[in-house]
Amino acid sequence: MEYRVLGRSGIRVSALGLGTVKLGRDRKVNYPRAFTIPDDQEARTLLERARDLGVNLLDTAPAYGSSEARLGELLEGQRQQWVIGTKVGEVFTDGRSHYDFTPEHVTASVFASLARLRTDWLDYVLIHSDGRDREILTRHGTLEALCALRARGVIRAVGISHKSADGAACAIDVGCDVIMATLNPLHTVEAPVIARAASAGCGVLVKKALASGYAAPEDICFAASHPGVSSVVVGTVNPEHLADNARLLRDLQQHAR
Repeated sequence: MEYRVLGRSGIRVSALGLGTVKLGRDRKVNYPRAFTIPDDQEARTLLERARDLGVNLLDTAPAYGSSEARLGELLEGQRQQWVIGTKVGEVFTDGRSHYDFTPEHVTASVFASLARLRTDWLDYVLIHSDGRDREILTRHGTLEALCALRARGVIRAVGISHKSADGAACAIDVGCDVIMATLNPLHTVEAPVIARAASAGCGVLVKKALASGYAAPEDICFAASHPGVSSVVVGTVNPEHLADNARLLRDLQQHAR
């Protein structure tokens, strides 16, 4: 597995990251096929396969149901082997998402995530935007709260999972360490801002590289080969699908030599 640096944070991440929404939430998710949340043994097998493949990045969020708590239990004693990132601003309860970007909520959310994940630090924390990217970054004190926690050593890198190219541009302007952008052959509008992020030393994680399961698996290479992309985060509960994705990226790396 190829490893890349996540911008100015200096964190080394695998070119393929594992998104973990399917470990904890199966309601109000946009996937073409239904899935079953894996039991503990199935989830443990998935994580072991990820580790064997060289995947070191795990992406989670409070909005992913029980994902954080399950990872905390399943990864006990393995913290040094993983790059773990989560989010703030969105929680999923009673069948719908609820948003709160106040500094008080952000701080409480981070410490709740630390407890659920059974760790003393988080490698990155992203704002889980509801679409008001620029307003959240500049008017609510959300980013400042994350930066304060970064200064305390609780978080290594801060940023936003944005919903627009303008939001990504704003994140770069205000000094975010990381952005999580959408990039696939059907959605290229954020490609220029991804390149700009790389020039500014801002790490780039890609979401929806497979268009939430509607694109071909080979499209993962489209995102991974884009200049500036640090890691492509793909959610799956199938170890073989994970292995296939890793193989595609390995082949891409070999062809690039």
